[in-house]
Amino acid sequence: MVIDCKHVWEHISGYLNDTLASAEFVEVQKHLEHCEICSAILDSTRNILILTADERVFELPLGFSERLHARLDEEMQRMG
Repeated sequence: MVIDCKHVWEHISGYLNDTLASAEFVEVQKHLEHCEICSAILDSTRNILILTADERVFELPLGFSERLHARLDEEMQRMG
């Protein structure tokens, strides 16, 4: 069975938590071996989990929230 990126994205959490059925785990692993996009998503998700589990507090740069919201607004307008 060949799986696509959307299938992998839906199972990233199970892959990281090692809760996928063995056959599905193998298919996701095979896909990750050749798909740079899904591998990057996996790495990003893993990094987010590590950062959110960390009890340290990070101060965001001044104006970060405003820039983030402006960028999100731009992307939403471009897509819609």
